[in-house]
Amino acid sequence: MPEQLTLTVSLRGTRQVESNYQIFRLTGLLDAFSESIFRNVIGKYIDEGPAHIILDLAKIDFVDSSGLGALVQLVKKAQNSKGTLQVVTNPRVTQTVKLVRLEKFLSLQESLTIAEENIKGK
Repeated sequence: MPEQLTLTVSLRGTRQVESNYQIFRLTGLLDAFSESIFRNVIGKYIDEGPAHIILDLAKIDFVDSSGLGALVQLVKKAQNSKGTLQVVTNPRVTQTVKLVRLEKFLSLQESLTIAEENIKGK
């Protein structure tokens, strides 16, 4: 059963833990206002494990440079914990990420199913 995450008024989500990975489903805005709380909350869960992370941003309305910076930091944190981080995306998020050429580094995925299959092979 997914647990509710308390982030900000503009960013909401749930966390679901599977055998060797975690799924975070987020809605709203990943911007300068929500970035710090988002990074701290997800970072805490990376530390707790499991270290393989899927961020489902398919329902995110907006990502700014602060949000992109948080995503980069979380990828590095997951890698330092011997894990991975994948981002399930939508056209708005994809466009923003591609503008700064981070699509490979952030491991953009078209669907949650693809992201889960990538982890199940690890």
